[in-house]
Amino acid sequence: MITTPETIRTNTKRNVCDGATDIPGGAALGHPRVFLEIDERGYVDCGYCDRRFVLIGSAADTGA
Repeated sequence: MITTPETIRTNTKRNVCDGATDIPGGAALGHPRVFLEIDERGYVDCGYCDRRFVLIGSAADTGA
């Protein structure tokens, strides 16, 4: 079974992803820290782990 990438709802346009926020062992198991900027689409995807950051209240926000 294929799992879908994680979606994180956020209040800020600028976000940080290291791929290991919720993994025991921390950043050693993730990827290099990257800064991601949400654009007019209302979301941005991490190029390393495909985690999606969605701006709360934007057109991309489903309210889930």
